[in-house]
Amino acid sequence: MENKTNTGAIFKNDKKTNEKQPDYKGKVNVNGKEMEVALWVKQGKNGSYFSASFSEPYVAPQVTPVETDNDLPF
Repeated sequence: MENKTNTGAIFKNDKKTNEKQPDYKGKVNVNGKEMEVALWVKQGKNGSYFSASFSEPYVAPQVTPVETDNDLPF
């Protein structure tokens, strides 16, 4: 799903396995740049609130094949 500029979508994190992982996560478009957002539900003295973190989307490292020298005698 692609978001329009300055919009986004956040969903409940159904795959959360520990307290350090966010309660909600999603993707937002801020001034034309795609970002990931993570939200944690926290309890404060005035009630519950969201704590947020924004980061650039994760890009898996590219794996390059290893060249082999077929002229080796072993």
